Amino acid sequence: MPLLKWIILLLLSLGLGILFLTYLVVDPLSMSLYLFLSCLVLFILVVVIAKGFKGIQLPIAVIIAVLLTLSGYALATRQVLAREDTRQVPEITRQPGDPGEGHSAVIYFTHGEPETYDPIGWINQFREFDEQGIPFVPFLVRPIFIYQLRNHYLQVGSSHHRQMHLQMLESLEASYRRAGDQTTRFYISFLDDDPRPDAAVIQALNEGASEIIVAEVFLTISNHTAEGKHLIEEIDVEKYGAEISFTGPMWDSELLRSMFVKRSNENIGDTDKAKVGVLLVGHGQPDEWDEEWPTETGQEINFREAIISLLEEDGYNPDYLSQAWMEFKEPQPAELVENFSANGVEKVLFYSAAISADSIHSQYDVPTLVGEADVPQELELVNLGAWNNDPIVISAIREKIDARMGR
Repeated sequence: MPLLKWIILLLLSLGLGILFLTYLVVDPLSMSLYLFLSCLVLFILVVVIAKGFKGIQLPIAVIIAVLLTLSGYALATRQVLAREDTRQVPEITRQPGDPGEGHSAVIYFTHGEPETYDPIGWINQFREFDEQGIPFVPFLVRPIFIYQLRNHYLQVGSSHHRQMHLQMLESLEASYRRAGDQTTRFYISFLDDDPRPDAAVIQALNEGASEIIVAEVFLTISNHTAEGKHLIEEIDVEKYGAEISFTGPMWDSELLRSMFVKRSNENIGDTDKAKVGVLLVGHGQPDEWDEEWPTETGQEINFREAIISLLEEDGYNPDYLSQAWMEFKEPQPAELVENFSANGVEKVLFYSAAISADSIHSQYDVPTLVGEADVPQELELVNLGAWNNDPIVISAIREKIDARMGR
């Protein structure tokens, strides 16, 4: 009997750690079950310790229970973070040296975000950072990070990211068809959704493309663009008789910058332009990452500075045009919105300036940060979101593609 109670203590403690970890990361339909099981096991564990251990054994049992619970949590965390990416990559059926059928293929490549909660994108990101030696969220805290991601999905219902990019690709293809191009083929691809960029390139090769242009629908050069480029370069497209080129991201696109002026003008209503504040919220990355990817921060800043110059030229008050960051850097959006309010701004337009299409960031994170501002209720805060399927955005993407196609 004395040994049995220690075995029960061990099993309950390990089980509690595993169940609680599972609650943190499991899909929303199952989270209530695992929360209930965690509470039930915790209750039983407390009863077992209170009833079964007396004197000096009691504190020892408590310490052992805590350590074993943490051990179960750590073991389950390792298993979750070791999850493999199950997205399929097709087999290359094209023979080396085959010149193809002569047509061009555009691989529309962007970040991607599952419509409903799936942490695989962040699990891949954790793994990539670990391989590169880039510091990020500590190992045992990563499930909390995933838990927060799930909460964001629960707040917004679903991400519109995938569907918006499909609409944008459809608009892009339609613009080519209207211009008389009936041969170029278009393929969607995502870094963190299906299909992967290498899968899309392989499909284009198998369907006879002689020229492949990868349209990088990102704002900046970063670890995201580098990871996609790495996946594609592993295919060795030239070996199969095709040429390949990359458009580069969108930070230097004058057309894309002009979209912010147009959209702002469409949404100020009858408010005096001189009384309108415009807040461009960037994504942001930790300062430590700037050593590895300095382009990320520099290009975000340059992009928004150029937009602010355009807005000022269009008649907006330069004192009411500002940049903020969503995470990792300062200033935060609420601080700047409060400054706008204190200086007489009557309406604030805010953008998720670095986000290509509706996502958890633009649907939840940025509006939540702006909403934290302590401002009068009558101050109108207008969320103008991500780039999305705006005709100017599509023209800007096409301009990048055309430059690579030599049109």
